[in-house]
Amino acid sequence: MHIRRVSFDHPDAVKLNDQVQAEYGVRYGDGGDATPLAPADFEPPNGLYLIAYDEFGTPVASGGWRAQDENGEGNADGDAELKRMYVVEGMRGRGLARRILAALEEDARAAGRIRMVLETGAKQPEAVALYTSSGYEPCAKFGYYRFHELSLCYAKAL
Repeated sequence: MHIRRVSFDHPDAVKLNDQVQAEYGVRYGDGGDATPLAPADFEPPNGLYLIAYDEFGTPVASGGWRAQDENGEGNADGDAELKRMYVVEGMRGRGLARRILAALEEDARAAGRIRMVLETGAKQPEAVALYTSSGYEPCAKFGYYRFHELSLCYAKAL
């Protein structure tokens, strides 16, 4: 596997984002994650977007972080928000998400962020298992879905 930085609007990022949105739609019966995101959100030093490619150059996993500071949606100064963690179905269970997560945490820490936060959903038990086994703990709800009953929020000190 080769992990590289790309823009959030890179064609491979768009392809994987479309796939994760379709999966959210199946799991939650909606149109996917409606959280507003822009390519600029993931531009260093205020963010990063990564894609893992297999040996054939096929994009198989993604994830990013974006800087967040105190706002009306429950974030705190120094937050790095994890977004669009995804592994294509045929590549799951190989540690790709864990490798991307570690790279994102390292980059956010180097950028001066002090806490990684994320929002996932109750219908994503694999995500919950990844995050809790990586040291994330439940935190106060934040973000676009903070009032949604299926929303689960986690944080980890960087």
